[in-house]
Amino acid sequence: MSEKWFKPGKSSGWKKEYPAGKRRRIELKANKGDYLKAARAKMSLANVTQDEETEKKARADALYFYKEYKKRKN
Repeated sequence: MSEKWFKPGKSSGWKKEYPAGKRRRIELKANKGDYLKAARAKMSLANVTQDEETEKKARADALYFYKEYKKRKN
């Protein structure tokens, strides 16, 4: 069996079955309100997953967090 090279830090509780608002609330709480950390965590999930649904939802959440980060940064 091959070793997995991607080792996420901790589980946030994010699940693809949840509606967008709940997924984003959970992820933001897991990253202590840091929008940039949340965006990076979801983008890395989107980049390594082989499940198409997970990839789409994680990427959508990542883009949402990047957009919110930019809005709050200024």
